[in-house]
Amino acid sequence: MLFPRPQWPGLADGTITVAFRRWKRPTVRTGGTLLSPAGLLAIDEVAAIGPADVGDADARAAGYSSVEEALGWLPAEGQLYRVRLHRVGDDPRLALRQRTEFADDELSQLVAAVRRLPWAVPALHLIGEQPGVVSTELAPALGLERLPFKQRVRRLKALGLTESLAVGYRLSPRGEALLAAIDGDRA
Repeated sequence: MLFPRPQWPGLADGTITVAFRRWKRPTVRTGGTLLSPAGLLAIDEVAAIGPADVGDADARAAGYSSVEEALGWLPAEGQLYRVRLHRVGDDPRLALRQRTEFADDELSQLVAAVRRLPWAVPALHLIGEQPGVVSTELAPALGLERLPFKQRVRRLKALGLTESLAVGYRLSPRGEALLAAIDGDRA
């Protein structure tokens, strides 16, 4: 579930607590969480509704000035859902990226996890050698199309190893420490 950039500040400060989506089936569930550019969001309710169930208060809680504006950008197809949510904190990956000290078995487990992904170490090296380079230029270096490359980088990001930049990526301090440990094993 993605949010347009203009909604990020409202999600971050808690003024946006509702979202409307049209789906064949929901991509979030009540009681779940969602990582967003505004932080970690808790999903309080996912309810199938009709357009007549959307009121002015819900439209404002979704960051819009009217019901028409709130529903106007949605596709015509799919069931309409109202998602109630609230921010619960910062993206936990932010703190993880900064951690370069590893607990007892944490480093060996992380190295093993990365080595199980045959593309991961080459991708980390590529990003480390070319920070801030757009994915359309990096992907071919690994023999990939742009979207599969971006999906793989998201997996590395979830491990706290990379960071997205306005253009391209870079290794996080944790990613640099991991790569140094892996490269040190090869020496």
